[in-house]
Amino acid sequence: MGWSFQADITRGSIVGAALRSGLVGGIGVHGWNGQWLVNGATRGLVTLSIDPPGRARVMGLPVRLRTLIVSVESPEALIAALADGGVDHHGQHD
Repeated sequence: MGWSFQADITRGSIVGAALRSGLVGGIGVHGWNGQWLVNGATRGLVTLSIDPPGRARVMGLPVRLRTLIVSVESPEALIAALADGGVDHHGQHD
């Protein structure tokens, strides 16, 4: 999805990470008003809370980024790595 979504998020800006369950709106890049879903799968989703809000680009256009939901192969490993860096683990998030 590199051509349609780009963001540089510092680790210090990630204030929360949680497993995400439930239905998602599809596969690809979807979002509005600071919350973005960037996924290639409907499983293995992690919600990242970002503060202060960051900037991203969607199809080249700048957008605000407060929450990023991404699909990853090892969601628990990502959350553990962020927790080791002091990020709050919020638990399950629907």
